[in-house]
Amino acid sequence: MELLQLQYFRTVARLEHITKAAQELRIAQPALSKTIARLEEDIGVPLFDRHGRQIRLNSYGKAFLERVEAALMLLEEGRKEVSELAGLEHGGIHLATSTLDRLAEPIGKFLALHPKVQFRITQASLKEMAQLVETGEVDLCFTPLPTDRTGIQTELRAIAVLSEEVYLAVPPDHRLAKRKSIRLSEVASERFIGYKEGIPFQQMNEAFFRAAGFTPNFVCRVDEPSAISSLIQAGLGVGLVGNYADPNNSLPILRIEQPVCRRHFHLVWHERRYLSVAARQFRDFVVQYFRERKETRQMESEAKSVERAMV
Repeated sequence: MELLQLQYFRTVARLEHITKAAQELRIAQPALSKTIARLEEDIGVPLFDRHGRQIRLNSYGKAFLERVEAALMLLEEGRKEVSELAGLEHGGIHLATSTLDRLAEPIGKFLALHPKVQFRITQASLKEMAQLVETGEVDLCFTPLPTDRTGIQTELRAIAVLSEEVYLAVPPDHRLAKRKSIRLSEVASERFIGYKEGIPFQQMNEAFFRAAGFTPNFVCRVDEPSAISSLIQAGLGVGLVGNYADPNNSLPILRIEQPVCRRHFHLVWHERRYLSVAARQFRDFVVQYFRERKETRQMESEAKSVERAMV
């Protein structure tokens, strides 16, 4: 049994199509068919059910694929670890996230300190992120909702790195524009701009609305924070925004007194997967970055309070 056979088998098992697998692997179809046939001969059982040109992974194949995936992942992790020890690379980081705006600055600062680190980013849903971390396809994920697979009973670990308050944003000429705070239930009859269903921010916002005791009237659903701000600015409706947004945003924002509306962002990783030195350094850097930012904001807020008291 050869490593190349296992790699070819994994591709065929994923696609369940010899021709497509051969095209992806860039080898001739007859050669791929022979490789799979030899693998089945070595194992002693067929791994696929064949019906004409159609192939389907059978129960033997599914059981074998699980072991092949684990073996290939361990080999890849071993390659990375040995490469680092030998100094053959400066480290790599593969990050999955559903939102990039809050990470753009810390990533830029980290790369300024470590310019030779290879950084890759994949945008994914919450479910996809959990799968990517579990399979080892990414090192870390940054999410506003902790995956339900983290905790004592799993091998995924999460650390909270950022907590932000959520505000109600209204158009500049809105009747509430001059208010400083509000109870969310006071705007139950307003038209809302929200995120599309399934987006993590919307899942959190829905929980806030339930706590306030109403279902909002959404006149538009989008997938980008900037789109929400633009539509509120245009007067189409009101919406919920984080206080980590663009400081140049001129929208009036009102603090929500009730219910408590906060978002907590986490970094998630797999406890037993190999994390490169670069990935570990980046995880620690992000934690420290947001901690220092929070302390700076608190100091600025206290200074402003002193100034107001002195006037």
